[in-house]
Amino acid sequence: MPRFTHPRLEDVPLDLALHALADPNRLGMVARLASTEGLSCSDAAPCEAIPKSTLSNHLKLLRAAGLIETAQAGREMINTLRRDEFDRRFPGLLDAVLANTSS
Repeated sequence: MPRFTHPRLEDVPLDLALHALADPNRLGMVARLASTEGLSCSDAAPCEAIPKSTLSNHLKLLRAAGLIETAQAGREMINTLRRDEFDRRFPGLLDAVLANTSS
């Protein structure tokens, strides 16, 4: 069973959060997750053309920045946005970023 590291949001610096949100693919993933309860890894991908290794790296960066949580559900990994926790740590950041995305 895979184990994922989910940092405490108090330990996440602003530059890491901004780096995670700076990539258009990761931003698209966050936008998709913001409108759902949770998505599998493949459903979270902004397009089907992304190789699995690249998708895995994007998810790892989003987890490291405290933006998502990944949990196993049967054979799938389900990703959810840690919206409430992230908003407490960085008030207004996600709202501002998501309001200015074309996704």
